[in-house]
Amino acid sequence: MAINAGMKAPAFSLIDETGAVRSLSDFIGQKVVLYFYPKDDTPGCTTEACNFRDDYSKYEDAGVAIIGVSPDSVKSHKKFKEKYQLPFPLLADEEHKVCELYGVWGLKKFAGREYEGVFRTTFIIAPDGVIKRVFDNVKPADHSAEVLAAFEA
Repeated sequence: MAINAGMKAPAFSLIDETGAVRSLSDFIGQKVVLYFYPKDDTPGCTTEACNFRDDYSKYEDAGVAIIGVSPDSVKSHKKFKEKYQLPFPLLADEEHKVCELYGVWGLKKFAGREYEGVFRTTFIIAPDGVIKRVFDNVKPADHSAEVLAAFEA
């Protein structure tokens, strides 16, 4: 099922890099950037995460929470977060249940081979839990600026 703007964001709970359970419902009343990415500490994912980090004060000023989700382990997220001083939670979706729930898990092609993985996608969720915007086929280098511009529009 495709998740589109205007729909209620599907509820979920996952473990963050500290081992704490984080639920989307923890963020009701806040604007949320929920971004799904393929893998910790890879070039594109590092660029995307570090751009969100570098712009983090602008998100805070706008009252926006950032949440990253990938199928990596809690241990991998902890290492990635510490290495790049990421100021937002990274949630471990090792069984890709939330990725599937949001429609961002599927067949990918790279270097002539096919495999299942995460489609780099971001959802802007309003304080009432409704999805306001969906960014598909995200380009990591420009994405944080693109998301910030959506809050200014």
